[in-house]
Amino acid sequence: MRSPKKNSKTGRRNADKAGANSLDIATLDVSVVIVNYNAGAFLSDAVASVFAQSATPVECIVVDNASRDDSISTLRSRVPDPRLTILEQESNLGFAAGCNRGIAQARGELVLLMNPDCFLEDASLARLVAALAENEDAGAVGPLILNMDGTEQRGCRRDIPTPWQIFCVGIGLHRLMPNHPRFRSFNQQGAALPDEVVRVQSVSGACILIRHETIEQVGLLDERYFLHFEDLDWCLRAGESGHEILFVPDAVAHHVGGISSRKFPIRVEAHKHASLIRFVRGNFAQYYPSAFILFVALVVYARFLAVVAGLALRGPKRRDRGWPSLFADAGAPKPQRGPVTERESSDDDG
Repeated sequence: MRSPKKNSKTGRRNADKAGANSLDIATLDVSVVIVNYNAGAFLSDAVASVFAQSATPVECIVVDNASRDDSISTLRSRVPDPRLTILEQESNLGFAAGCNRGIAQARGELVLLMNPDCFLEDASLARLVAALAENEDAGAVGPLILNMDGTEQRGCRRDIPTPWQIFCVGIGLHRLMPNHPRFRSFNQQGAALPDEVVRVQSVSGACILIRHETIEQVGLLDERYFLHFEDLDWCLRAGESGHEILFVPDAVAHHVGGISSRKFPIRVEAHKHASLIRFVRGNFAQYYPSAFILFVALVVYARFLAVVAGLALRGPKRRDRGWPSLFADAGAPKPQRGPVTERESSDDDG
């Protein structure tokens, strides 16, 4: 059975290595890649937050997936920065393909993938860069991502979900036995925040800093995922290739969530559920009985039908009752630790 590596604290390797790597922080060039689709003025705010960082990036590449709003014209007028490059696509390629177009143009040694409705707190980029510089085995790092209401985002630190875990969450066993190691949820937002950088199995694609050389070794995002689960798939491949994924709790990003998809809730839910089934079949089919994989797929399909029925009866404003009940725990507590309490992020991305 496929079993991703467990979480562990990474700490400092040793004083000499940490000191040597720290000297390289200022020389590491960062390229920021943002995929946009009808994000409106949020896109300009996201780019502005990037250029306002103390560790300023060498460039910000915005890949526009044929937006129909004024997000690109607003960006050009509000952020006339020579480090900004806009790649306008003729059609909506999807998130993974859009990221890959940006990565192909990126010149930095590090690549920050960020959603167009995500905003970095000051010094967060520098802390992410430092975490990579001080941990040579790390291929990618992610920040604490917060919703606008102050709660921690589902998925900003999590295990790679196995078909068994997806089945347990899908039928609600994780609610009956939330602390049982065989039945608990794969999301970690209910746990207390660590005091230092820790190793996790996956972070969110809404904001993730990756070494360019790691991308060359692991590969680009899988473009067969139009929306969602491309980040989990990439983190799984990275872990299997020997690259650590780190969670950096003192680097903070805020994520509005779902800005690009709110007008098309059923279409988005269809992509989410299809991507989940692809993730299960593509990564676990050889480790689980085919009958169980089929059964898990049927559970996911049933959940999708329930979501569509809910949208039809209650409207899109209640759509958060459907998918998150399969993919995350509702009512997550706020982070339990000093300066970064009172924040969190969305159910809609990553």
